[in-house]
Amino acid sequence: MWWEKKPRSLTPQQAQPLSAPPATPKMEKPMIEAMPRVSDALPSSPNQTLLGQSVVLRGDLSGKEDLLIEGHFEGTINLQEHCVTVGPHGQVKGEIHARQVIVQGTMNGNVTAREKIEIRKAGEVVGDLVAAGIAIEDGAYFKGSIDVLRESSKDASRSLPLPNAVKAGA
Repeated sequence: MWWEKKPRSLTPQQAQPLSAPPATPKMEKPMIEAMPRVSDALPSSPNQTLLGQSVVLRGDLSGKEDLLIEGHFEGTINLQEHCVTVGPHGQVKGEIHARQVIVQGTMNGNVTAREKIEIRKAGEVVGDLVAAGIAIEDGAYFKGSIDVLRESSKDASRSLPLPNAVKAGA
């Protein structure tokens, strides 16, 4: 058949001299990545504090850096100028006041953010949300009320009467 190859005989000019067998390859250590991979839940900046999975903390927490919670926290978190992330394994029971809040785990209590609150797909929130922007992904669980904050300058301009306003019935 056409796929069967017949050995060809080599002419003396084509014969190769015998050489030493190739050296057996040495087992080398597998290459380890110099840069560790970063997931969404890991600290992304040097100014972020991590509350690990085995940590249980009760009380009031305040500070001047971002916070990632992978453990259990019960109490009040006050980080007005920073971001609080409740990681996939994180559980918070209490209140959070921050610039931005991201929930990937479980949150029982009220959340107030100056800029934005995000509840990710695996996140569960039971409590009231107050923020300028709120995003809830498909699959996330939320039970509570939502209050969207408006800029004060926009509210002030809306409360002023229009110069050419006509009274009804006049």
